[in-house]
Amino acid sequence: MYINFWYPVAPSEDITNDKPQRVRILSLDFVAFRDTAGNAHVLADTCCHRGAALGEGKIKGDCVECPYHGWQYNGAGQCTLIPSQSADEKPPARAKVDSYPVQEKYGILFAFLGDLPEDERPPMMEIEEYEAEDWRANILRVFDVDYYYERSVENGLDPAHNEFVHPKQGTPGMIMDFKKNPIQIDPLTDYGSGFMMPFTQVNPDGGLMADVNSEYDEIVHAGSGHVGPNGLVTWLHFSKEKRFHQYFFEAPIDENRTRIFFVNMRHFMMDPANDQRIVDINMEIAQEDIDLLVNLNPVRTPETMTKELLVPTDKPLVRYREYLKDWENRGWRIDMLKLAEERGNVASAIPCPQRRTARNWVLDEVPRV
Repeated sequence: MYINFWYPVAPSEDITNDKPQRVRILSLDFVAFRDTAGNAHVLADTCCHRGAALGEGKIKGDCVECPYHGWQYNGAGQCTLIPSQSADEKPPARAKVDSYPVQEKYGILFAFLGDLPEDERPPMMEIEEYEAEDWRANILRVFDVDYYYERSVENGLDPAHNEFVHPKQGTPGMIMDFKKNPIQIDPLTDYGSGFMMPFTQVNPDGGLMADVNSEYDEIVHAGSGHVGPNGLVTWLHFSKEKRFHQYFFEAPIDENRTRIFFVNMRHFMMDPANDQRIVDINMEIAQEDIDLLVNLNPVRTPETMTKELLVPTDKPLVRYREYLKDWENRGWRIDMLKLAEERGNVASAIPCPQRRTARNWVLDEVPRV
């Protein structure tokens, strides 16, 4: 798992100024809340006083209040009130927790979990067509799966599994001649890559594709890509007008669980009456992936590529692993073994950007490889 990337925290509508929400990401806990102006904030969840979970407390004005001794923290992570102090005493400068940059897009609250200054941060995966009049965004779906997020992203980057895992929907009748059309990897940003390739589409007998293509044997262009370690996009273009784009913003809960925020975009079937049908079809396809991925062995991505026999159609996920190695070399990879060893004895947090300019933090920085 990696710091210094944007991670989805919760649907925007779930974050209120009535009650804080506690969320686990990257095996660490965070608290999300809104102030009286409606601005969202994400803080490290551990009170620097006695280690209570801020997410189990209350919202008081523009602050989240610790449920143990009533310490109040504002959106910048600074403690503004210690009830046991006299009225003329200010909380010490060290009374603070990490506060993370946030953005709200696509109905999702995102937090940048890392310490990079703004001009050095990797980009969030963008949905450029989200506001376009000729595209329709489907209902945001959020669901948890019981497998490691890297396995999830690699599955989305794998074009060779579709005919076996999704025989009825997704890509029925698509003839995949990888020898004739080898996969060509192209950069999407400095932090991700993708591919697009042609397939021959045989007219199906039913399902979603029957609504899309009434002609026989035509060329379909399909592909996928990633931005950062946890942003996945898939493209399915039946024609210039008939297109699907699917975006997955993934939040590793821990090494065995992942929360997926799924936004589906379509360039046809624009009637809102089609929304639920599209959701049902896509969740059926997702369940086919889930049923397979929960049984992968090992659970986590192997440390070296020699522990799996990879072939040319695995080129997109090989490139993904190369990015991961680069981010590890930058010091962004969390040392999960050490974190597990320290858990229960050391309170740690992902370092926020303020740690670059301010000292005297109570919580330790999360250990990194």
